[in-house]
Amino acid sequence: MSWKTFLKVLAVAAFSLVMSGCATKPPADYTAFKANRPASILVLPPLNNTPEVQASNSVLSYATRPLAEAGYYVMPVTLVAEAFKENGVTQAADMQATPPEKLRQIFGADAVLYITISKYGTVFAVVNSASVVTAEAKLVDLRTGQQLWVGTATASSQEGQSNQSQGGLVGLLVTAIVKQVIASSTDESHKVAGIATNRLLSAGTQNGILYGPRSRNYGKD
Repeated sequence: MSWKTFLKVLAVAAFSLVMSGCATKPPADYTAFKANRPASILVLPPLNNTPEVQASNSVLSYATRPLAEAGYYVMPVTLVAEAFKENGVTQAADMQATPPEKLRQIFGADAVLYITISKYGTVFAVVNSASVVTAEAKLVDLRTGQQLWVGTATASSQEGQSNQSQGGLVGLLVTAIVKQVIASSTDESHKVAGIATNRLLSAGTQNGILYGPRSRNYGKD
């Protein structure tokens, strides 16, 4: 494949990616959410489907704030982890596999939040590199076992940055390598995780979680 053909293919792929990101999402079904209206949420350690061992703790460290700001009482994550540890459960997968009725019995929360991380870390792609974090969340009512809400969010360190670079293709490659080294040495993914988690769990957004009873916007969404 010639360089000219390669660049055309790359341009088409980039355009397709942009267009897919602009696609309008169908409205979420909040029927069960509005019928159950949880006041307290148990956040379990995220399931990490990436090779980065720090991904779960990184996302978890940001998860409680947007939920609290949305008007919910969030069970303290350190106390939750300690309770599981005392019962011999230390892995996120085992925690998430605990039956809802058991979680309700132990913690007394109205709902549980399951988070799964599918992307975390620096991605090197041809002439660029970026720290990318993608996570999905599912809220389940512990009193009824019903799924109340599901959402997904992605954040990248490339957001808002210009893709222009001096020096042609070689300059782009050098820039990408330098950015990857800097991202790895400064744990840029942790900062990006904060953006992704806030997008995922903030209320008042399209298809986002509903406001809780401690919010002045409760019942208005």
